[in-house]
Amino acid sequence: MKNAWFKIFIYSLLLIPVLNTYAQKTEIQFLSGAGSDHTVNWQFYCTASHNSGKWTTIPVPSNWELQGFGKYNYGLDKDSLKGKEQGLYKYQFDVPAGWQGKAVNIVFDGAMTDTKVMINGQQAGDIHQGAFYRFKYDITRLLKYGQPNLLEVTVSKYSANASVNASERKGDFWVFGGIFRPVFLEASPQQHISHVAVNGKADGSFEAQLKLSNIKNVEAVTGQFYTLSGQKAGIPFSAKIKAGDTSVLIKTHLAVPKLWSPEFPNLYNAVFTLTSNGKSVHTVQQRFGFRTVELRLHDGIYVNNVKVKFKGVNHHSFWPTTGRATSKAISIADVKLIKDMNMNAVRMSHYPPDEHFLDVCDSLGLFVLDELTGWHHAYDTQVGSKLAKEMIEKDANHPSIVIWDNGNEGGFNFNLDHWFDDLDIQKRPLIHPWAVFRGTNTQHYINYDYGNNTAIHGHDVFFPTEFLHGIYDGGAGAGLDDFWEQMWHTPISAGGFIWVFADEAVVRTDKNGLLDSDGDHGPDGILGPYHEKEGSFYTIKEVWCPVHLEPREITPQFDGKLRLENRYLYTNLKQCTFIYKLVKLRNPYQETIASSETGAIASPDVAPGQYGNLQMHLPADWQNYDVLYVTAYDPYKNELFTWSWPISSHAVITQRMVAKAGTNKPVITETDSLYNVSANGIQLEFNRNNGILKKVENTKGEIPFNNGPVLAEGQDKSGFQKLRNYYKTDTLVIEADFTPKSIEAQLRWMIYPSGLVRLDLKYWPVGEDGKLLGASFSYPEKYVQSVSYMGDGPYRVWKDRLKGVKLNVWDKTYNNTITGEDSTKLIYPEFKGYYSNLYWMKIKTTGQPITVICDSRDVFMRLFAPKYPKLTYNNNIAPDFPSGDISFMHGITPIGTKSQQPTRLGSQGQVNQYFNYDKHIEDALSLTLYFDFSGK
Repeated sequence: MKNAWFKIFIYSLLLIPVLNTYAQKTEIQFLSGAGSDHTVNWQFYCTASHNSGKWTTIPVPSNWELQGFGKYNYGLDKDSLKGKEQGLYKYQFDVPAGWQGKAVNIVFDGAMTDTKVMINGQQAGDIHQGAFYRFKYDITRLLKYGQPNLLEVTVSKYSANASVNASERKGDFWVFGGIFRPVFLEASPQQHISHVAVNGKADGSFEAQLKLSNIKNVEAVTGQFYTLSGQKAGIPFSAKIKAGDTSVLIKTHLAVPKLWSPEFPNLYNAVFTLTSNGKSVHTVQQRFGFRTVELRLHDGIYVNNVKVKFKGVNHHSFWPTTGRATSKAISIADVKLIKDMNMNAVRMSHYPPDEHFLDVCDSLGLFVLDELTGWHHAYDTQVGSKLAKEMIEKDANHPSIVIWDNGNEGGFNFNLDHWFDDLDIQKRPLIHPWAVFRGTNTQHYINYDYGNNTAIHGHDVFFPTEFLHGIYDGGAGAGLDDFWEQMWHTPISAGGFIWVFADEAVVRTDKNGLLDSDGDHGPDGILGPYHEKEGSFYTIKEVWCPVHLEPREITPQFDGKLRLENRYLYTNLKQCTFIYKLVKLRNPYQETIASSETGAIASPDVAPGQYGNLQMHLPADWQNYDVLYVTAYDPYKNELFTWSWPISSHAVITQRMVAKAGTNKPVITETDSLYNVSANGIQLEFNRNNGILKKVENTKGEIPFNNGPVLAEGQDKSGFQKLRNYYKTDTLVIEADFTPKSIEAQLRWMIYPSGLVRLDLKYWPVGEDGKLLGASFSYPEKYVQSVSYMGDGPYRVWKDRLKGVKLNVWDKTYNNTITGEDSTKLIYPEFKGYYSNLYWMKIKTTGQPITVICDSRDVFMRLFAPKYPKLTYNNNIAPDFPSGDISFMHGITPIGTKSQQPTRLGSQGQVNQYFNYDKHIEDALSLTLYFDFSGK
């Protein structure tokens, strides 16, 4: 025997822990492994493309492309081997002799696509069509008990059914071949419970529909609830059965059940036992949760009588090295990441997931939208009916599932709708994602203001099942702040689902391990393909944090009180934990943190949907610190978010760092075109025709930081009149004069005896709108090694994605990461881009370092310009950057989504606007910078 059959497992859905020693249970024998991290080798033969035409072995479960066989196919009908590529599998297994007389099924949890199953040379049943669904065959009569048996499986990657190909292979996602989910045998007594469907409601009422097989002398079925720790809950309940019955409905009531929700995912086990003459015939166990789901027309979706706002994301069953074959460990990691973003919901896109993913959603707590496959195309009624039944039968008992999806984006067969109504004992709402259907509007990729009498302004319960389509670094978090505030405060809104959880890039075994996202089709994730956290991850975490803090400044009069709103659905904030931390930050001249202090904050008694205060009792010297941090933790001690507020002003930080005094005052000489300045070993050249810094040199050599300041929207050549110089005590001042209506109001250099250089710049935008507001300098990118800075980070920001960062001193090593394009070389956080709230920066180079101190509020640091991916969808995710290399900005650009320009995503996506018709100099945009060119 090539591989001894697996240890007999007791299947989790049909298992009873030792509650009745003599009860017969359904036994499970895995023929494959249980997941991608636990596989069993089967014999394998691929009929076409790579490594075809020879018998070898392959791990099961797996997708054969990821094992080096066949041809990779992204969807959208790109398959060039239609009907030709098949996988032939063989596996020899033993069946225990003790199974003689039992009813035995072989169960496949998922195989793509058409699957023919042979046992000992005989076909087990009709060829199964459809990739993502559990199907089974009764093979009792085909087995040899106590002897070796031969399993032969033929999997045709391309289905013989045109509607299956249209629904599953023309979608905008990777399509693979193979047995990618587990295969196992289940053996039950001849008289047995073949299926359980339960409905535990929030009021404690409970009913279960049990399907029965071969009932001859069973009198009753009894039931008992247990906690997951094995303690009895409630009293036993029962229903009578007579010979020939094929089903029975059993009911009871549990007083004061612990309800299931994403915030408190309480679960129970219901144990059902068939009895004959007082003896147990068959016992099964079903895990479930008490909760009630309602769609109230023109109002909202309610779970346990609480109106729900979905903070959701779309999720593929996917891993780069294994394709659609995943594991419970991956599911746990994914659900934890989803919850770490403060999400409470996930949509299955665009097919039912692995059983273990739903198990984890049940146990850790997420609302789930479970979906029948379809992407602009639908299954025909015959095969679709079969697949809908299979999906509902397998998934219906998961309390996490609160909504069914019939297809996606036009992939709806209306003839299948009734199956969800007929077969779901819980009568959950049914939607057609992308459509207005049964009182719901789930339109995809809506604009912030979609139109009159529709979407957020309509009458149907509105929740886009896809919105803010991620692509590279665009979408997802960008625009979410505007959308969410609108959704939160609009009663008809039930939230929405961001597209998508992670980049869908696959390892190409036929291309030396290249990570392939099929151009710009797959890099849509909030996370990278290996679930690297990109900038939008933290933006979403803050925007969707259930502890919502009102914006405020920390002034000297601060009394330690922060106003907050409880945006939980079920949790009182007194169940959460809060701490504060006061920190004094280092700077380039002081490499250690001077001090910090941490303290607990009393958790306020604030019910869901209510407002309250977070009252801190800060030490008397709190104003001597630079930053205040506040961290909120959920009832399970998971961090919800950490916020930061500056205590020390820019002027205080600047004063701490600048050194103006020196032995001799600066010396200036003139030529026709230049001012040449010398101060404490620093040599500077300024262009007398525009005031631009042309050259910097110190005793160690030239520093190639120059050609600035250049306004981001162009210099005002016509407004410049002349450059003049004078001394203010021992400080040299070089100042430009401009015409009264010039764009520039002030350009003044101050060179101190220490060699420190100060720039004061005042200007107005060109017109009322300004895409880019600020000034730039040049510095060769090739010399840059890293940057240290005090400001918001560590992730870059866009105008419409400012949240998710906090104030600190950050050290970032240079990288040229292009988000989502070449995932074999990605380093996060990205180096290039915009960073908010700059206090100071120190650029470390292959030559001499440069330190810049910013004595102006609300300034963005710009580090070079990110390269854009080779393939981009329109120009929505290619924001403008100013000329030059290093910039100091008052206004930056927003970023769009895959299908929408940023101006359609809300107020934060609009261009910068600045009104000042009189152009008083005191109202101009103002920038004060200090430059340390000493090389220290």
